[in-house]
Amino acid sequence: MVTSIVGVMSVGLEQVRRDWTRLGSTEPLWAVCVDPAKRDGGWDDDDFLASGRSDIDPAIARLDELGLAARRGRVLDFGCGAGRLSNALAAHFDRVVGVDISAPMLEEARRLDRSGGRIDFVLNERPDLSMFDSDSFDLVYTDLVLQHLPTDLAEGYLREFARVVRPGGALVVGVPESERRTFKGLVFKYAPWPLVALAQRVILRYPAPMRMHTLRTERVAELLPNARITASDEYWGGDHWRHLRHYIEVTEVPA
Repeated sequence: MVTSIVGVMSVGLEQVRRDWTRLGSTEPLWAVCVDPAKRDGGWDDDDFLASGRSDIDPAIARLDELGLAARRGRVLDFGCGAGRLSNALAAHFDRVVGVDISAPMLEEARRLDRSGGRIDFVLNERPDLSMFDSDSFDLVYTDLVLQHLPTDLAEGYLREFARVVRPGGALVVGVPESERRTFKGLVFKYAPWPLVALAQRVILRYPAPMRMHTLRTERVAELLPNARITASDEYWGGDHWRHLRHYIEVTEVPA
């Protein structure tokens, strides 16, 4: 059974790799920070990186307010893409490890690296984080990434986040909590994924489809028995999602 589950996860991850490799090869900055006005190379490098600081700086201030992740040694930016958040995190931590499944995205991230060599960008094509030791990060930060993965993969990575963080460290996890009762929200909730993917490619002209699904707060807590959700802040949702940013204290390394 375990072998079967791992096989299914690997198949799903390979599709994610293909999609985000194509996105990273054609529209890396837009794919990371989707804005209709920024299609076809519309993002300026400095504006792109500034948008990362506008997300990270308030999140770090919120960690301080909650008394979480007091150590600022090493942080993992999961699903780092083109390094938008990695660069911003480097202003607060000694070392940043940005991990992504898309080699072209990581090439773009290295081009945009403004950290003076304090960010390591790492390709991970596995359905886990086995390349990292347990108890090796002060913080794992991931925002608007897990919803693009098949649910079983997203949940597996979430468990891995708690494994690689030191006791007393923290996770910051930004995910869609629910769909809004709008046309777009209801389409994502009820339409079959192959139909949504087709619409993204044909109508919206995405270079590759972007999978979307929700992850309820109750499920996040269930997946992290060795951690505690300290706060869940609504921060962005557009017209079809309600997004929450969870601030999570890791109390001990999972067995």
